[in-house]
Amino acid sequence: MTDQTRPRPEGKPWIMGIHAYVPGKVTGADGRTLVKLSANENPLGSSEAALAARKSLTHAADYPDPDSRQLRATIGALHGIDPARIVCGTGSDELLNLAAQGFAGPGDEVLFSRFSFAVYDIAARRCGATPVEAPDHDYANDVDALLAAVTERTRVVFLANPNNPTGTYLPRSEVERLHAGLPSDVLFVLDQAYAEYLTPREEDGGIELAAHHDNVLVTRTFSKIYGLAGERIGWATGAPQLIDVLNRIRGPFNVTTSGQAAALAALGDQDFVARSRDHNATELARFTAAIDALGNHGLRAVPSKANFLLVLFEGEVTAAQALEAIGEAGYAVRHLPGQGLPHALRITIGKREDMDAIAEALRKLVEQGA
Repeated sequence: MTDQTRPRPEGKPWIMGIHAYVPGKVTGADGRTLVKLSANENPLGSSEAALAARKSLTHAADYPDPDSRQLRATIGALHGIDPARIVCGTGSDELLNLAAQGFAGPGDEVLFSRFSFAVYDIAARRCGATPVEAPDHDYANDVDALLAAVTERTRVVFLANPNNPTGTYLPRSEVERLHAGLPSDVLFVLDQAYAEYLTPREEDGGIELAAHHDNVLVTRTFSKIYGLAGERIGWATGAPQLIDVLNRIRGPFNVTTSGQAAALAALGDQDFVARSRDHNATELARFTAAIDALGNHGLRAVPSKANFLLVLFEGEVTAAQALEAIGEAGYAVRHLPGQGLPHALRITIGKREDMDAIAEALRKLVEQGA
């Protein structure tokens, strides 16, 4: 047989159905480097203590602690969790994928809301399961719609709270109602990537649910408020049997030595976390008000509890036109037509001058079109 007639390796059909994750852009159409407000990174950067911890390392030739023991102990002390009920991962992305892989497969369903984090669909398809989208309620998670979509084939339910890319939020009572309505053999994965941006009274009770129920897994990340996206560090907590499953299939040295050191130092600098939360609250409120002021031109801000704002373009000016105008002003934001949001832009909350510049670019755009 010639090379042209030989059979070749073929990807599994469920893998070939995946649309690869597309990260936020950092350059304009003309190749210019833009200020990146497309990936929900912390505009204040990282804790100086975390940066110093990374620089102080001298044993790059050694493998990292495979169990992230000190990091798990410190996370446990901060959140009141037994470290044995914690697993660390290469960002929370790894843990979300492992949750689907560990508890679902061909013939099973993985459920989440429309306009949810793109990784949920990928995680479902990656293990051969069928992704199922429940209807949203004005861009927010709808508990009744999620429960109505549960079938005998449902094995995993993902919920981001606050949600990405919409920024919407379910209060504790709704999170508890969703969990109470799920069969006990369905894994409820509560993705709290943006939880640190909530005030204490807004806390959704997820960690407490995970402490008292066998089917709840909560994931968190150091990529957002802690400003360590480049180190790829996440963690999850749940019942011992859930953690055991994830430990069986995670990478054996999945969190780097520098990542563990940086995360430990970041946890010890809660003043940086508080400053980041306060900055975000102030600038999110200002930018939301600026978008609301353009409401008569068809712009609408989806109420957000995260470090970004989803802006809808429901008038004559389109999201694509706004994306171009914002790019000309020097900024990269996120357009998500692949997630059913061709009429929206997700804009990370940056520094004060960044938000003012974007608001001004949008104001000029809509007034030119009036």
